[in-house]
Amino acid sequence: MIRPATCDDLTAVRECAETAYASYIPRIGKKPAPMIADFAAQIADGLVHVYDMGGTPAGFIVFYPREDHLHIENVAVHPDRQGHGIGRALINFAEQHARNEGYRTMELYTNAKMTENLTYYPSLGYVEIGRWSEDGFDRVFFRKKI
Repeated sequence: MIRPATCDDLTAVRECAETAYASYIPRIGKKPAPMIADFAAQIADGLVHVYDMGGTPAGFIVFYPREDHLHIENVAVHPDRQGHGIGRALINFAEQHARNEGYRTMELYTNAKMTENLTYYPSLGYVEIGRWSEDGFDRVFFRKKI
């Protein structure tokens, strides 16, 4: 079940981000942006949704409106739960939310050194629209018409 995150989920969301992104630290040379995000504020603002497995968040997604599209800021799945379609379910959820709100375009980005994502997002229909540095990270930006 995917549901809005509550303040009770804060520790689990932080732990999920820490464990899901830890392997990227050596590649990037510092903590990836999702590891230092202000999840308390994002949860308070209603931007975080969790994939709940029996009361325990197995993953989460952060998304919000931006100009003419819905932007996915972060999607993470706990390493123990990866490979079971949870990330895809979270992205599908965000895309359906966008449709329900009248958006026809999704955008997201990934760190250029998270090379797995450079083939994963295109497999979901996302098209690369550019690469540039933002907030001290080299990012690859994607867009999808929904």
